[in-house]
Amino acid sequence: MDTRRLFRIAATAFVAAGLLTSGCSSGMASGSSAGAESGSGPGSGSADPAALKSFYEQKLKWRDCEVAGFQCATVKAPLDYAKPGGTKIDLAVARKKATGPGKRLGSLLVNPGGPGGSAIDYLQGYAGIGYPAPVRARYDMVAMDPRGVARSEPVECLSGKEMDAYTEVDQTPDDQAETTALTTAFKEFAQGCEKRSAKILPHVSTVDAARDMDIFRGTLGDKKLAYVGASYGTFLGATYAGLFPERTGRLVLDGAMDPSLPARELNRDQTAGFETAFRSFAADCVKQTDCPLGSKSVADVSSRMNAFFTTLDAKPVPTGESRELSESLATIGVIAAMYDESAWPQLRQALAAAMGGDGAALLTLADSYYERESDGTYANLMYANSAVNCLDLPPAFTGPDEVTKALPSFEKASPVFGRGLAWASLNCTYWPTKATGTPHRIEAKGAPPIVVVGTTRDPATPYKWARSLAAQLSSGTLLTYEGDGHTAYGRGSGCVDTAINTYLLDGTPPPKAKKCT
Repeated sequence: MDTRRLFRIAATAFVAAGLLTSGCSSGMASGSSAGAESGSGPGSGSADPAALKSFYEQKLKWRDCEVAGFQCATVKAPLDYAKPGGTKIDLAVARKKATGPGKRLGSLLVNPGGPGGSAIDYLQGYAGIGYPAPVRARYDMVAMDPRGVARSEPVECLSGKEMDAYTEVDQTPDDQAETTALTTAFKEFAQGCEKRSAKILPHVSTVDAARDMDIFRGTLGDKKLAYVGASYGTFLGATYAGLFPERTGRLVLDGAMDPSLPARELNRDQTAGFETAFRSFAADCVKQTDCPLGSKSVADVSSRMNAFFTTLDAKPVPTGESRELSESLATIGVIAAMYDESAWPQLRQALAAAMGGDGAALLTLADSYYERESDGTYANLMYANSAVNCLDLPPAFTGPDEVTKALPSFEKASPVFGRGLAWASLNCTYWPTKATGTPHRIEAKGAPPIVVVGTTRDPATPYKWARSLAAQLSSGTLLTYEGDGHTAYGRGSGCVDTAINTYLLDGTPPPKAKKCT
């Protein structure tokens, strides 16, 4: 798997949140799935099940995808679930049929997180070919690009050149002029989204996406949803379980979010998560002969990293192209490598080159994170990311003054990343669409066992979030991976993979408080 694909599979949220609602249920169609009990029509998350009946009964027209071995189709859904008879939107879906041998268990829906990550790209680039063979043998592997993402009515905000400029803005302002430049960038980003995506922007909440998932489930004929979600995908899956506990089947929530936290606390926790990951990288770096940040101690590595960022703030490094490696881009490049410890050697090499005056390799890491193509265009990951996050939770800050007051707590959470991530949390302050969600607990009473997976040194979704979500869910079971990197399933732990495979194939969750290394 190449580096660009590696980081596209990794989730990339700086803020995450959601909204929970519930209502009545009504079964309609028939079908089969692992542990099936009730019908496949609109469930308890539907305000008006009868009005949604036609969406659940639509027949999908499958065709070959551009990627061999996969089939693609389009699902119709209401733009606004409060007005199901109004405008409809097209949601892209894909599948790879169960390979056998063994009895088919139904469909397994996958989502890589983000928000903004393409589930179809994840299916075709990894899950549909790289998930354990016994799972792919007995499940149709399926994916839906959530509304606002990739092929499903994508949110658009900026041109490629405008996005380049946005990513280069100094996110550690040192004076009023730099603060004004940063807030102006956030405002122009939000205005660009409103200008280009006004129709979809108010309707890309996690609740909307979870309701779309239930329609997709119904069209597949599955009476219950089997699902593996990573990072933000855990919040999407937990939201589904809260809305439709009676429709919930075998859910794996890997790299869990905590829906009970407000945006500022989420961001600060995640900042601490990246610090934990960086310290783990630093501890490994000092043992390597090619560590460009010293060989004395973790503290020394951190100090030298900060010193290099300060140097870039004053004087960016050339990259061999028109863009230079700024402090902001270098920070993102380092953060990108925190998602997977297999990227640490590449990060060491990129840092050594950048400190020697060539920022190209570190810029490549940042571009992979932002999903920037070599031709200067961007996927819509970062646009959808902001659109969903800013709708799911009220903003972390009301303005620059609040950020300034919060800086000490963020810098305490991470001496390396705290300042930049505190200012990055200002992005939703100027969003044109008012948030519809609030922090809340998700219990999903009545759902069968749900497996929540947490990695102890996860950079993007701190381990304590997994513990919290597992405790909130009435049927949550925590599976702990003691290790590095973002998420755990399919990343080399036979213990984790065996536990999850067993759950997906026969419904038996891991023993309580099971730990893997």
